[in-house]
Amino acid sequence: MKQYDAIIIGFGKGGKTLAAKFAQRGWTIALIERSNKMYGGTCPNIGCIPTKFLIHKAKTYSCNEFRNFLEQASDYRQAINEKNALTQQLRDNNYNKLINTGYVTVYNGEASFVSTETVSVKTDKEIIELQAKYIFIDTGSETVIPDITGVKESQFVYTSTSIMELTELPKHLVIIGGGYIGLEFASMYAEFGSKVTVLESGNHLIPREDRDIAYSVKESLERKGIVFKMNAKVQTVYDTANGATITYTDTQDNLPYHVEADAVLLATGRRPYTKGLNLSAAGITTNAQGAILTNDSLQTNVPNIYALGDVKGGPQFTYISLDDSRIILDHIFGNKTRKVSDRKIVAYSVFIDPPLSHVGINEEEALRRDLDVTVVKIPAADNQRIKTLGNTDGLMKAVIDKNTHKILGCTLFCEESNEIINLVTLAMRTQQDYTILRDSIYTHPSVSEALNDLFNF
Repeated sequence: MKQYDAIIIGFGKGGKTLAAKFAQRGWTIALIERSNKMYGGTCPNIGCIPTKFLIHKAKTYSCNEFRNFLEQASDYRQAINEKNALTQQLRDNNYNKLINTGYVTVYNGEASFVSTETVSVKTDKEIIELQAKYIFIDTGSETVIPDITGVKESQFVYTSTSIMELTELPKHLVIIGGGYIGLEFASMYAEFGSKVTVLESGNHLIPREDRDIAYSVKESLERKGIVFKMNAKVQTVYDTANGATITYTDTQDNLPYHVEADAVLLATGRRPYTKGLNLSAAGITTNAQGAILTNDSLQTNVPNIYALGDVKGGPQFTYISLDDSRIILDHIFGNKTRKVSDRKIVAYSVFIDPPLSHVGINEEEALRRDLDVTVVKIPAADNQRIKTLGNTDGLMKAVIDKNTHKILGCTLFCEESNEIINLVTLAMRTQQDYTILRDSIYTHPSVSEALNDLFNF
């Protein structure tokens, strides 16, 4: 049995950060990853980086309105090839940085708990047992495969991971699920040149957003040619000679419908990945959704075992996994002041075109809580920098406490919102009055200047 100071299961953002920090302290680390295609985790391989790269390429190509489909398909293949080269480079960098410390050993295989301090790794050639005082679980999440007849058998059904390996641009892409992931892919493939249809089971698009924001998003995406079918309960997916046929029922009129596609994307959510870990052997508890339960310091119910990233449930963002690693490092080496419960103000961005970003509460939540607030909003088109960027779609909106003048929430649906939202988040975290954003001097022309106008009421 091989002995280490720490075992890390999963080569994600949080796990690799822990490995690097432990190595700096002279710890020996066993880092277990199922696939050598996943060094660095979801973000650089199948998540944030490749999707945002493809979104950027799609937007670049869409500037040429006079391409035919063959030219669009050629551009798409080129983008996929460039994406693959980028992810390979990132994988190599992530691997080499840790290996070159001299303290990290990477095992490719399936991890399974034997006890609270022992993990077995099943590789292609053997089963190895590893032992350590500390164990960290960072195995991420996986796509939820819905219980739809024919989905598992179809050759034309993809997840958000597998569709990015598709080298042929779909003429018609049907997306099952109108959540944030579904909308990102809808926007991207529409700009590459695909016809896109989104089948959403609910009667409202992105229900967690205010209705005026959601309407603005839907209207903007429809201008790209994206078709939304609301209240669509998908019944079956079956293959034909040229693709797949999707049958669904409209839950409002109870009538059956069908749509044909040469590619189907499942955007039906993600869940924590714990398959094969044999958590019960270590006595680790999970909730009803399969997420590993942790305390405020990310310890499981077994004190020497921690969980971080998507596998513990909660927001599924790379930057959350990174912050999880900071909490764990503080708990082991620091003064134990960092806590999950202190992480109240966290922004997110959805990389449609233009991007949608949000932090804090929205107007509808403020009304439900009967808060005394001022709600302000301006069209994105009012900003001169946005006019120069060519896409004036969007809406900017903020919720301010009337009594304290603190910003309670902000939604930015506009060009470069993924950058500007960080300014608002910083003001909220540092408990600044809204006037700090209203009165700041920004470069010109910039989207940041819109904050002068948004908060000038």
